[in-house]
Amino acid sequence: MNSYWKLHRFPILLALLCIILYSVFAYDLHRTDFIKLLSLFTALFFLCYKIVQFEKWNSKFLLVAGVLFRAVFLVATPNLSQDFYRFIWDGELLSNGLNPYLEIPNVLIEQKDLIIANAQELHKGMGDLSPKFFSNYPPLNQLIFAIAALLSGKSIFGALTFMRIVIILSDIGIVYYGRKLLKNLNRSPHLIFWYFLNPLIIIELTGNLHFEGVMLLFFVWSLYLLSKNQWKLAAVIYALSIGVKLVPLLFLPLFLNHYKLKKTVLFYLIVGGTCALLLAPFFSLEFINNYSATVGLWFSNFEFNASIYNLIKQVAIMFDAKPWELIKTYGKITPILTILIVFLFTFLRDNSKIRTLITSMLWILICYYFLSATVHPWYIAFPIILAVFSDFRFPLVWSFMVILSYFAYSNPDFTENLWLLTLEYLTLLGYITYELLTLHNKNKPFCNN
Repeated sequence: MNSYWKLHRFPILLALLCIILYSVFAYDLHRTDFIKLLSLFTALFFLCYKIVQFEKWNSKFLLVAGVLFRAVFLVATPNLSQDFYRFIWDGELLSNGLNPYLEIPNVLIEQKDLIIANAQELHKGMGDLSPKFFSNYPPLNQLIFAIAALLSGKSIFGALTFMRIVIILSDIGIVYYGRKLLKNLNRSPHLIFWYFLNPLIIIELTGNLHFEGVMLLFFVWSLYLLSKNQWKLAAVIYALSIGVKLVPLLFLPLFLNHYKLKKTVLFYLIVGGTCALLLAPFFSLEFINNYSATVGLWFSNFEFNASIYNLIKQVAIMFDAKPWELIKTYGKITPILTILIVFLFTFLRDNSKIRTLITSMLWILICYYFLSATVHPWYIAFPIILAVFSDFRFPLVWSFMVILSYFAYSNPDFTENLWLLTLEYLTLLGYITYELLTLHNKNKPFCNN
């Protein structure tokens, strides 16, 4: 024990300091206090970098540290997001036999005989926006919500705890399959800890209960199976990833250039069939209309932490354009441009090798986020995991800079600071340029050694 302390005392002290800072983040931080939020996040990011740097060959240490950091949030109420109220609301609906895709909270709350536990508290906690719309969370996500509601004994705290445990176990699963995939790609297994110990991942997924980690578990598991040429099972698992979040749908066309046509068609049939089975319990014509309309809102009604859209909006305002009309027009163009980008990467790039396939996925996602009018901080979890398996590290830089977007929550009217967003995206673009030039000269990025 003494010898272990002597060898690892500095990383242990850093980990203990992280636990203290995460505790402050979880239990003594209001999202309106941007200076405190930024200070804590900056310190945690630096400590994460040093811990991985010191202990990158000690996977047990890094795994235990990451689990302990997450355990800090186990009994905390999310303080940067109120989405969890909608998660529990949807879970209560489904556990009581109601279809969350067919019911609007603002309509249901008016019913005197509403059987949803804690209905008033959940409805109030959602805020003004979410209760106006049908649910947009895919079916496997809804199943997790329902299980949380059933096992919680009508307790919001119980549901929160169950969902946190699911997210923590998912991140541990990502480490397990991620290390295996890295070995198959002939890369160092320690790279997975740039995801697992990343403060953005710990705070936004475990802390604020976003289910990107569950999606990424199935996604990384599927990539591992693809690397082992177990493509049929990989297709099933890939569909489960889509069943949590829809983002992996973006990458399906890439398989046209990964497999031969016959295998690609079979892969699509398995993915489509599995998705259809997940949707079957909810399916109706009304569901199709409601869900497509709700998903469409993300393109044409909402904006947060945008890059290209904000630039276009500022120019358009100079010519007396109306922002509420601009975003609707922009929202119609974005899907078209995204599809075009996907097909460019599909047909102009050889994606037959798994590493090239993953890199294409990364660039498609980055292009999509640059085009999108809404880029919440937890969205960056996906580029982070893709970066782990590629030669690029700029998503790690973004995972730090994206915290600047939370300045909006320090204002009562959620006004964004365009100077901070400009700093965020110029830093990101600068590092992308640096990495492209570095890789062109066949040098390795900073985290790959």
